[in-house]
Amino acid sequence: MECRLAAILAADVAGYSRLMGADEEGTLDRLKALRRELSDPKIKEHRGRIVKTTGDGLLIEFASVVDAVRCAVEVQREMADRHGDMPSDRRIEFRMGINLGDIIKDGRDIYGDGVNVAARLEALAEPGGICVSRVVRDQVRDKLAFSFEDMGEQQVKNIARPVRVHRIVLGEKPVSPEPATGTLRRAIEFDPHYASALASAAFCHMRLHLSGWSKDLTKTSTRGSVWRVGQFRSPVTIRASSPGLHTCSLTSARTSTPRFN
Repeated sequence: MECRLAAILAADVAGYSRLMGADEEGTLDRLKALRRELSDPKIKEHRGRIVKTTGDGLLIEFASVVDAVRCAVEVQREMADRHGDMPSDRRIEFRMGINLGDIIKDGRDIYGDGVNVAARLEALAEPGGICVSRVVRDQVRDKLAFSFEDMGEQQVKNIARPVRVHRIVLGEKPVSPEPATGTLRRAIEFDPHYASALASAAFCHMRLHLSGWSKDLTKTSTRGSVWRVGQFRSPVTIRASSPGLHTCSLTSARTSTPRFN
């Protein structure tokens, strides 16, 4: 037996039993055609290895998590294009889950929590969708131009700790772009108090700039907030409607320090 780190992709067909009940031979023929023409060539292109198939399911191993995510996205997008105007109850749609973790290789098969988490992520995905673990998102977010939606921590079967789950956004524009550089790019945990304080600082900085007040706010009133925000571990998206947002007023635009309320 061999233990190693790998990216694991688990996939199955959503509503497979229903599709088979409605048209067994037709469903099998279409599934075989999809594998032959689309999924298997994509897996080979991205250097994946099909570990095993289970009727409607696939378990695939990749040496690179970037290759695993690219492969999954390309397959899902091409499948969506193939469906066109086909009625939803006749579509063959994969649900996919991707995890990066330690696996145990025994012959051609693989085992371990890395595999189990991938299977649980697949079960959380919507038809035609992809769910990934936090470690996968963190590894690919700066390497691939895909957007991720945070689904929060999920308690899944036979896994001791909750799993942080992210959904890959397919065929949609990102809700909001991530900052390119600076403090907010760090891995932070959301804290409403400091997030709202930082949002207020940004708003006040804009007002002061427009009023001709050029002092660097990060060296005065907002220093504590900026320093504290840098200590947390998950990305923060700040919106103007954040609850508890502080306000700022000026006593003298050019000579006075801003006052926070």
